[in-house]
Amino acid sequence: MKHSWLKHPFAPIYDKNSEILILGTFPSQASRKGFYYEHPQNRFWKIISSFFPNTLLKDKNSKIKVLLQNHIALWDVIESCEIVGSSDASIKNIIPNNIAKILQNAPIKNIFTNGKKAADLYMKFCYSSILKDVIILPSTSPANAKYNLDTLKKEWKIICLD
Repeated sequence: MKHSWLKHPFAPIYDKNSEILILGTFPSQASRKGFYYEHPQNRFWKIISSFFPNTLLKDKNSKIKVLLQNHIALWDVIESCEIVGSSDASIKNIIPNNIAKILQNAPIKNIFTNGKKAADLYMKFCYSSILKDVIILPSTSPANAKYNLDTLKKEWKIICLD
């Protein structure tokens, strides 16, 4: 398959009260059409809704509201890149997002990554300008079949402990 040059389609989700930043790599093909983690088998929103059970995550606006009410910021490490489909392994010619922008405008205490690839990219492209370590969480991607939903929830619970 051929690589396509793509630009990240979404703005970061954060406000002046965000204390936790969750970073992914780059939106999947399904997500690029709508919003973060929109692939039907991605477990991100199932995990988030399990931590905040009185919330209804029915659309983009309700998802943003839940994140911000719980002081969670969301973005991806990559602003633009060449990629084949949704394959993180195929990503090349990366231009990173300006992650420091969020840290300059919100009191971020911890940065978590949704998977090791996001952590590796953060360390390669962003760490030197931010100097803040990340906590690596298992990927919520359907490609990460090693973790079932219950195991992911246990690992991801750390975002609620701050």
